[in-house]
Amino acid sequence: MTVDDENTGDAPGPPTYPTPHHEVDHTAEPTDDPLAIRLEQLILGADRRYTPFQAARTAGVSMELASRFWRAMGFADIGQAKALTEADVLALRRLAGLVEAGLLSEPMAVQVARSTGQTTARLAEWQIDSFLEGLTEPPEPGMTRTEVTYPLVELLLPELEEFLIYVWRRQLAAATGRVLVQAADDEEMVDRRLAVGFADLVGFTRLTRRLEEEELGELVEAFETTCADLVAAHGGRLIKTLGDEVLYAADDAGTAAEIALRLIETLSHDETMPALRVGIAFGTVTTRMGDVFGTTVNLASRLTSIAPKDAVLVDGALAEELSRTGEAPVSETEAAEQAARAEKEGRQAATYRFALQPMWQRPVRGLGVVEPWLLTRRPT
Repeated sequence: MTVDDENTGDAPGPPTYPTPHHEVDHTAEPTDDPLAIRLEQLILGADRRYTPFQAARTAGVSMELASRFWRAMGFADIGQAKALTEADVLALRRLAGLVEAGLLSEPMAVQVARSTGQTTARLAEWQIDSFLEGLTEPPEPGMTRTEVTYPLVELLLPELEEFLIYVWRRQLAAATGRVLVQAADDEEMVDRRLAVGFADLVGFTRLTRRLEEEELGELVEAFETTCADLVAAHGGRLIKTLGDEVLYAADDAGTAAEIALRLIETLSHDETMPALRVGIAFGTVTTRMGDVFGTTVNLASRLTSIAPKDAVLVDGALAEELSRTGEAPVSETEAAEQAARAEKEGRQAATYRFALQPMWQRPVRGLGVVEPWLLTRRPT
């Protein structure tokens, strides 16, 4: 996409806006390969018809706003090329219509475009790299990958499209329920109390020097898949993956603690995996575009960096929350005394899921002195 103008007849076009040096080359033209164009038409469901300026004009949107939307969605600038379709025009009309109707502010509409673009871009890259790559090996000499890809995409496209909409609606319903039902007031819609955990592979940098690229890719994929499955299965939300590290969040301390211990227990039984360390903090978190920010997130990250191998460190707030909810004893000594009294009186002693051991206080960069707690599973 582009913010460059197109002159029509003798009328001057809209102004040309300079592009920062770090952005993509505006002169880059779409491919002219016939098979690639056919594949593009199949996926987009329409022929190339408009230049960026024509699309903006047809949609009734200023070129400047159209450019903001397109760049927010992550699309490369294409200069004066006629490469846009009716779907591009319709998308501009819809976004602009939401702004005109007062349903979204202009900055919020741009944010919607950006969050959607970033999420779907990663999904599309993954599907091409990991999915289509493995299914489009030419069966006969002389056939190109594009020739094999076309009939495959033709079959898969409608099914994948329906599945994407289904998953999005499910995720939207779950997110709406979490935020609207649990938020006590408008402020909590953005700033909420959550448990945030980081899980980090130990010695990953050294591994990158020893493993072949394919082996390293398989290890990272196995790590991310295992973490994603465990986080989801036990009621947490995977915020993002960073190769050798995952960030997750949970609405309550007990869920976050259970996920952390499950990750340690599962990965420690996998001989191909390095040791894992986890840090969890509990407190107010700011959420933006599916990500989390704030001091609580920073503290969880710092706790991860100082955690022993195959161990979980938590902050004082999470330890206090586990004690308050009865999922961990306030102290092991008190728990032992209570158990002894219960046994003597012939009644059932209180049971706890977790055990907490205070560790040494230490200064943490940017956060002052903290007292981590070692989280373990309490014997049954």
